[in-house]
Amino acid sequence: MSFCCFVNATRSPVPFLDVTEPGSPVPRLVAPDSDLRIDLPGYRVYRNGQLTEELDDITERWDEKMVGFLLGCSFTFEQALLEHGIPLRHMEEKKNVPMYRTNIQCVPAGRFSGPMVVSMRPVKAADIPKAVQVTSRFPSVHGAPIHVGDPEAIGIADLSRPDFGDPVTIENGEIPVFWACGVTPQAVAMHMKPELMLTHAPGHMFITDKKNEDYSI
Repeated sequence: MSFCCFVNATRSPVPFLDVTEPGSPVPRLVAPDSDLRIDLPGYRVYRNGQLTEELDDITERWDEKMVGFLLGCSFTFEQALLEHGIPLRHMEEKKNVPMYRTNIQCVPAGRFSGPMVVSMRPVKAADIPKAVQVTSRFPSVHGAPIHVGDPEAIGIADLSRPDFGDPVTIENGEIPVFWACGVTPQAVAMHMKPELMLTHAPGHMFITDKKNEDYSI
């Protein structure tokens, strides 16, 4: 239960949408006909804080004691950004969104603590208020940005070297905008070194039965 408390205490980077029963790979609230062991396009296996495997099926790694946590993803609000005329550079360049570990520490809970991970999208300066307004309507999938502008202020030394995902071009007149990211638990795993954690590969999310607008307010 400590991890669940960690999730509640750090809702911006880790907003959970569903929790499975122990041993069950079925998220009954968001996709009752699915199987978390096989329905993601990519998985990562962490052992004692180290990434040890990247798989496309974790059936053999799953056991009856495991619980699955489904977290909201900022990809959910990207359709709304596009509909409001805000382009997405990682889509234009056919890349994974860049993600970075920051110096922002999540609220500790029990033995769990660690740094927040953020995703970054370049936005024209004039469009930033609109981007904030649009994404704030989606609090259960990270919501509004947590930082705009100077990456060094949140511990990011080089935008061309993301910790996860791919670097993207930042054009003249654009400003880096940062949203809390669901890869945060992987940074926590590296920091806390649990015996075993199975998770999605960055950018390889689980698609639920819900519509994007189901998570807007």
